[in-house]
Amino acid sequence: MIQLKTIEELRLMKQSARLVSKTLGMLAKEIKPGITTAYLDKLAYDFIKDHGAEPAFLGYGGFPYSLCISPNEQVVHGFPNNDILKEGDILSVDCGVILNGFVGDHAYTFEIGEVKPETKKLLKVAKESLYKGIEQCIRGKRIGDISHAIQSYCEKEGYGVVRELVGHGLGRQMHEDPQVPNYGRQGSGKVIKDGLAIAIEPMINMGTEKVKFHNDGWTVTTLDNQPSAHFEHDVAVINGKPVLLSTYQYIYEALGIESDEEKRFQMDF
Repeated sequence: MIQLKTIEELRLMKQSARLVSKTLGMLAKEIKPGITTAYLDKLAYDFIKDHGAEPAFLGYGGFPYSLCISPNEQVVHGFPNNDILKEGDILSVDCGVILNGFVGDHAYTFEIGEVKPETKKLLKVAKESLYKGIEQCIRGKRIGDISHAIQSYCEKEGYGVVRELVGHGLGRQMHEDPQVPNYGRQGSGKVIKDGLAIAIEPMINMGTEKVKFHNDGWTVTTLDNQPSAHFEHDVAVINGKPVLLSTYQYIYEALGIESDEEKRFQMDF
């Protein structure tokens, strides 16, 4: 059952989401060739605790880390480790916190140094597809409109859209109704209403949409070992329109990137 949120609850959710955003922004300054993902995980754990929150992923279903860190062909749910990041890698960093009883959960795929042009394009299209999905978060539309917008945009560019992993409702629990697939039919699924809070997260592969689940019970890679990109925002529907709870602005400030991509989805409430 979908649990629609009050404005007061959405304000608390925004605080949770923005702490994730700040954590990702802090990490953005550290992500470069030569460092390990285990180092990033420790930084995130300390930052989240120092801000009076708990890492939402740590212990969730037995997950043993604060971050899901997934380089290159890993789609999602990768384990931090002591492998060294190299020039040309890409790295999905997915972070969650629990603050004031609510979960924030969003992700960004970083470039490590200079990446190949074809990889850069994959990241660009995957992130653009996230905003294509957010555009559909309008009262009276349906979840399938979000799904279709993401799928059609990415497949038009020749990329594979992962089927087995989806976005989700968000609130006091990390995974609430409804599921938000990145593929689907226009006009299908649950009706979007004010108070809906969801995590939209395209997982887009350079090649096949097919994936492999590994024996650790978590790590997912592309079946053809080509790169995968993952971007995720927390979104609420307020007064009939999509409003971002999370933001990439802390990342962009750290990386010296100028962008107004979020402007149309921002609202003071």
